[in-house]
Amino acid sequence: MTTKRSEISVFWFRRDLRLEDNRGLHQALQGGRPVLPLFIFDQAILEALPDRRDRRVEFIHRCLAEIQQTLQGAGSSLLVRQGDTQIIWQDLLDQYDIKAVYTNHDYEPYAGERDQQVRKLLQGRQIPFHTFKDQVIFEKDEVLTAQGNPYTVYTPYRNRWRALLKTDDLRPCPSEDLLAHFWKTAPIDMPALEALGFQPAGIAFPPKTLRREIVEPYHEQRDYPGIDGTTRLGVHLRFGTLSIRDLVRRALDLNETWLDELVWREFFMMILWHFPYVVDQPFKEKYAAVPWRESEADFQRWCEGQTGYPMVDAGMRELNATGFMHNRVRMLTASFLTKHLLIDWRKGERYFAEKLLDYELASNNGNWQWSAGCGCDAAPYFRIFNPTTQIQKFDPDHTYIKQWVPELNSLDYPNPMVEHKFARERALKAFKSALG
Repeated sequence: MTTKRSEISVFWFRRDLRLEDNRGLHQALQGGRPVLPLFIFDQAILEALPDRRDRRVEFIHRCLAEIQQTLQGAGSSLLVRQGDTQIIWQDLLDQYDIKAVYTNHDYEPYAGERDQQVRKLLQGRQIPFHTFKDQVIFEKDEVLTAQGNPYTVYTPYRNRWRALLKTDDLRPCPSEDLLAHFWKTAPIDMPALEALGFQPAGIAFPPKTLRREIVEPYHEQRDYPGIDGTTRLGVHLRFGTLSIRDLVRRALDLNETWLDELVWREFFMMILWHFPYVVDQPFKEKYAAVPWRESEADFQRWCEGQTGYPMVDAGMRELNATGFMHNRVRMLTASFLTKHLLIDWRKGERYFAEKLLDYELASNNGNWQWSAGCGCDAAPYFRIFNPTTQIQKFDPDHTYIKQWVPELNSLDYPNPMVEHKFARERALKAFKSALG
């Protein structure tokens, strides 16, 4: 039994909620001391969530419960705390003889500031803070142009990413083989979801399974929201319940188009790392002059799926009901808000951030700026999706629309809130005037 007087290391789980192929955890378990596994529910993050039935909090809680079950089977236990991260770390340092802390890198600005504060606290007690690359294949300055600059266009980034990829980059870290190196302790109760201030959302979460029958024809099926043609693994990538190394190895064997989607994810992460101002400013700074409309009524109709454009409405209703929206429809709904309604992309980005189960700052921000025309590698401002022809191309039998807009063709369904030709010309005029 490990006691509070025993010398230990701590592994701090964050966006890596798995015991398998976890690089930072593997390093900790090889470090020669018993490892205390820790997860902190950051109160600052929890308090900022507007919905007490937030699906992501419930998902995290379920993942921790699975980890806890496995650890208890190995004679150990996960320590779960809730509160101010700095105060929790101060308490842990007072309670345990911690000799080293291990974790994996997190690239978001808030996480960087948090980690720097923890690092400073640990340094004050001469405790090393070891962090590792785990949620991406390439990070920070590992994929640069010949001039040593970050890429700002996807295709050359992807080409360089592929050229750099070596077998060693995908080598698994078998942390699951070292469970005996966790601290030995009696079971520690996890706080219930309700004790965190949340309630179950009552939805089923996507399974943690990469389905070969989905990935192999992915390039042929991914654009059609009415069929089961996408992996639904976004939430597992977001919270690290699956290893990116394993997924890339399998993508190389199964489907190049799906591999490209994994590279897009890393591209947006590195854009956020190199250009953190994109969190609330357009990547292309001249787009700050776009005269966005202020119309809360129009925004609410978009949020509720009452625009009178069936595929837009289907997408928003799917999002509100399930926390998921098909990627083709994400592009259409974002284009509709920013181009047809001329409402600031940041409002839509924040709404998706509240609702998406697989919300990830880098990808959400990058894709919204792409749709609005103001991001890196963006769709040009004059590319404005026609919501009607999108149906003809991608849901011709209305399979998807019928599922989410059952009142279509009835008196209960609203007329289009804005006429397409008028909206397109208004958007073009607004963007041209802003860009000179």
